[in-house]
Amino acid sequence: MFFICLFINFMLCFDLMITKTKKRKLVKEFQVHDTDSGSAQVQIALLTQRIKELSAHLRKNPKDNHSRRGLLKMVNQRRRLLKFLQRVDEKNYNSITRKLTLKKFKKAVLSIDAEKRVEKNAEPK
Repeated sequence: MFFICLFINFMLCFDLMITKTKKRKLVKEFQVHDTDSGSAQVQIALLTQRIKELSAHLRKNPKDNHSRRGLLKMVNQRRRLLKFLQRVDEKNYNSITRKLTLKKFKKAVLSIDAEKRVEKNAEPK
């Protein structure tokens, strides 16, 4: 009985992990250079994928508070990385939020549009 429970728990955890092929694909898509595997962009992409998978797990298992705590840690880590990327390189920040369809991109687009409107109104005719 004990071993059956361990096996079931192992299989549930395995479903929450990113497979090697998914991870390689994400790294290739978001890497800055050929040997890059740990830049902020790559970390944000990997965290976003893990967050999506864990969110789906929590929809099925709403009482799994241990996984919820891990999800909150990942969300906060991604938030800190996004904040860093926005501070250091706003162009990459906007592109990654657009690719990953994160909500923060909407705020950035709205602020850029507002700046453009102000510039158009300020131009003398």
